[in-house]
Amino acid sequence: MTNEAQIEAFRALAKRYEMSGHHFHKDKRGFLIVTRQGIDYLVGKLGIVVEFQPVFEWSDPAEGRYVMTAHARIGDRGVMTFGEASTKNNSNAYPVAMAEKRAMSRAVPTPHHCETVKKQH
Repeated sequence: MTNEAQIEAFRALAKRYEMSGHHFHKDKRGFLIVTRQGIDYLVGKLGIVVEFQPVFEWSDPAEGRYVMTAHARIGDRGVMTFGEASTKNNSNAYPVAMAEKRAMSRAVPTPHHCETVKKQH
């Protein structure tokens, strides 16, 4: 997706679900993301149910590596994805929460996912 196409997709997402500027962030590298506030907003607005599960076989606290799955569902449709945090990609003191946040942000808010939901509701 080109940068212009991404911007238009996020504008459509914002308009469709009455989102505000603080629900989005433009990274200095040029891409857009939905903020955690935006994710939480979409979860509530769309009635998304998200469940988390640690992936013990891929996590190693001794090495500072944590992996979580997020299962996001609306009705009978859903998606499952992973979030990970390690000492190589996280400097926060709360790596489990970071792995959960990353899993949730991958499971919930993309314009493509929301367009799929829109067609169902």
